Amino acid sequence: MVKLACIFPGQGAQYSGMGKEIAENYEQAMEIFEIASQRLGIDMKKLCFEGSEEELKKTENTQPSILTTSVALFEVLKLNGINPDVVAGLSLGEYSALVASNAISFSDAVNLVKQRGKYMQEAVPAGEGTMAAVMGMEKDQVLECLKLASDAGVVEAVNYNCPGQIVIAGHTKAVERACEILKEKGARRAILLPVSAPFHSSLLKPAGEKLALELDKIEVKDLEIPVIANVNAQAITDKNKVKQCLIDQVSSSVLWEDSVRYMIDMGVDTFIEVGPGKSLSAFVKKIDKNVTVFNVEDMESLKNTIAGIKERASCN
Repeated sequence: MVKLACIFPGQGAQYSGMGKEIAENYEQAMEIFEIASQRLGIDMKKLCFEGSEEELKKTENTQPSILTTSVALFEVLKLNGINPDVVAGLSLGEYSALVASNAISFSDAVNLVKQRGKYMQEAVPAGEGTMAAVMGMEKDQVLECLKLASDAGVVEAVNYNCPGQIVIAGHTKAVERACEILKEKGARRAILLPVSAPFHSSLLKPAGEKLALELDKIEVKDLEIPVIANVNAQAITDKNKVKQCLIDQVSSSVLWEDSVRYMIDMGVDTFIEVGPGKSLSAFVKKIDKNVTVFNVEDMESLKNTIAGIKERASCN
């Protein structure tokens, strides 16, 4: 038997036109865009299908647009008889995973991430915080370099994406200083990212506190599919733990590599990245070359995924 995980992308995966082709071919997908438009009072179809890069880059637009696209695509997978055994999402993608598990309604989730994006943006004044990607260095070495840069301000490892790729975040001066030290100590690359805030760093704790107030207003149901949490790379099975995981996630490291390894230890041999882009697919392949990885973002990738899953099922 194929053991299947659906994984959902986070911020940075967005592009103009995402979800358009599938929504034009499946009314169930288009309905998700309409629900989002009604809940948020904005034209989500126009934002995702025609929005400029500048518009889509605004955090409070980015987060609901990626969530909406990912959930719309997931609905189409279900229509085609593809149901995962476990789900996970990178940062923002965890909300898509929780919707897929039926723990949170899509309408509540899209409103939550709109607010989440706003609070994350407000937590650190523009220009005072940033992020950088570090390539080609072991975790312990990265952490040692961050200690050396900490006299310039807060700088922390915030995304453990895959072997040889860690994202750091914090005060702009401290991140810049860390990049210099990392290169001196042998990192293959240490490059600043075009982001507007130091996501997942301790500087974003105020955003988590505001998000907690929004989470108080929503209902969390029993999870129908296990969700692997970013904060501890463990399966959430108790609905009462969902809200705290989402609050902590705002200012905690994303343990993506550990999350993927946990799913593989569960027996997962096939991953489908559901949403715009293929960054998670690349991470998974770097974590374990032996697993099969598909992605779904348009009609061609949908057809390839459906055919690939059927073929794997028939071989097992």
